[in-house]
Amino acid sequence: MRFEILRLDDIDGTPVDRTVVDAASVNRIVQQAASIGQRIWIRPADTAAS
Repeated sequence: MRFEILRLDDIDGTPVDRTVVDAASVNRIVQQAASIGQRIWIRPADTAAS
């Protein structure tokens, strides 16, 4: 399964960056974001667009 991860702006929460990763990479990205206090939004990737 693939997930879309959006990095959110610290001020207003709007998405500023987007990446699609496999399930194995999600934990690493969450840990990195948590270590620097970065806000992210994770959702299943739209498989229709792939």
